[in-house]
Amino acid sequence: MGMHRGFQRKESMQKTYELMVLLHPDLEIDVEAPITKVENLIADAGGKVLKRDNWGKKRLAYRIARQDFAIYVYFEVTLPPEGVAQLDSTILIMEEVLRHILVVHEENPPRAEAKKDDRGDKKAEVVAEAKGEDEAKADEKEGDK
Repeated sequence: MGMHRGFQRKESMQKTYELMVLLHPDLEIDVEAPITKVENLIADAGGKVLKRDNWGKKRLAYRIARQDFAIYVYFEVTLPPEGVAQLDSTILIMEEVLRHILVVHEENPPRAEAKKDDRGDKKAEVVAEAKGEDEAKADEKEGDK
């Protein structure tokens, strides 16, 4: 029974990550081969692909490895903690990959609208505090009379 509990704990330690890979534009003809290679690397690192989205060939904001375009592929994966560094280093040496980024997936990322509301509330608090100070000063003046 003790071993079973340890297995559950290890399973629950897996986090969900977002992986964005920019593939060499010349691979557009057979893009499935490098995508499958990345999926195999994820599996080798002890992970599992939850979602895959090929965004296609897009223009880069700046040149990378003398290329103006890249094929963008998005993955949502689960990985154990020790698999993150392994996956990161193996993708880094893949010839087909121009750039990649691996970040923790946030279930509900903060929205810009929420931040605006926070500022609005803060402004209302500052105004209320200022009014409170004015009322306090008015009370002091009445007390002086």
